[in-house]
Amino acid sequence: MAEPLIIVGNGMAATRLADELSQRVLGRYSIAVIGDEPRLAYNRVLLSPLLAGEIGGSEIELKPAEWWRARGVSTFYGRAVTAIDRAAKTVTLSDGLSLPYGKLVLATGSRPLMPPVPGFELPGVATFRDVADAARFRAVAAGAHVVVIGGGLLGLEAAYGLARIGGKVTLLHLADRLMERQLDREGASLLAAAIAARGIDIRLNCTAERFVGEGRVEAVELPDGSAIPADLVVVAIGVRPRVELAVAAGLDVNRGIDVDDGLASSDPAIFAIGECAEHRGQTYGLVEPAYEQARVLAARLADRRERYTGSLLSTNLKVSGVGVFSAGEFDAGEGTETVVLRDPAAGIYRKFVLREGRLAGCVLVGDTQGALFYLGLIRSGQDISAIRTDLPFGESYCVREAA
Repeated sequence: MAEPLIIVGNGMAATRLADELSQRVLGRYSIAVIGDEPRLAYNRVLLSPLLAGEIGGSEIELKPAEWWRARGVSTFYGRAVTAIDRAAKTVTLSDGLSLPYGKLVLATGSRPLMPPVPGFELPGVATFRDVADAARFRAVAAGAHVVVIGGGLLGLEAAYGLARIGGKVTLLHLADRLMERQLDREGASLLAAAIAARGIDIRLNCTAERFVGEGRVEAVELPDGSAIPADLVVVAIGVRPRVELAVAAGLDVNRGIDVDDGLASSDPAIFAIGECAEHRGQTYGLVEPAYEQARVLAARLADRRERYTGSLLSTNLKVSGVGVFSAGEFDAGEGTETVVLRDPAAGIYRKFVLREGRLAGCVLVGDTQGALFYLGLIRSGQDISAIRTDLPFGESYCVREAA
């Protein structure tokens, strides 16, 4: 008889785990996926083009309903898990249904942060996290004054999408450069110029003092006392792991659900992956670590002794239509040297940080060709002294020169 395995969460991490399990242990587990959003799992990375009207709702769906059925996975959508009974090994859903589990995987993701700014509860102040948010924004953004707070990846994507559908967008960012966790100053400056060229007003070293309005947000007041008109405010300043279920169940929780190298929590029957998990003191807000964790956990559930030892953080995507890639060390530090190719007229910047003859990190803006090649070099730690001066020109040139 198949062992019941419940995955709580219907996002990208949960879908990848179901996919990995179907390739390894089909029939061994009776799998159920439970999510509080009333729809099939979708690709959150594509929320910005969805908001911008560049793609339709069906195009962000990760797997069709037929895929889930063909693999015998039961799906419970639009019903949140409200409690875990570890002694009885059951979960309770919001409609009162109780389901047993032999193994339980928490893939509950994260929730957006809202700044402790007066007026944050006003209608029209919102976060950008799901399909419903994109639909709401599309209904009001055309011709509206929009303020986006946060110049990280999600804030830039929101600003781009809102500008594409006719919003008059101002972006506020507390730091002195955009995407400061992924880009150095020069790369961020090039990105900022490209975004400003799309009609987005960028204000760095700036944040909201309070949200102003009578019954609905009307403006964002800045620390200097000035105000920016706002029909809509979108807050994208970061996320916090969703750990309420784990806390209520008595699991060990720090910032995220504490897991070991096998992705097991303090209860050996309960695992956690994705944004809700904390491994060796690290939480990840990107999809690739979640996919790596899903692969390792699927192997573990198939009795293979694989270990998750952490992820190399990398970003490879288009931000407001501009190609951006970042991995490893992107700022030159003690004991490092850099190789740089820059072409401001073409909007291209390629920087490589070397440490002891090995590639420690790189930043690509405007032209991300070869990103996976560079990521492989960083991960392998191989000596690249022979191709050092050829690095900016890509894989084919480096391979030819090395030969």
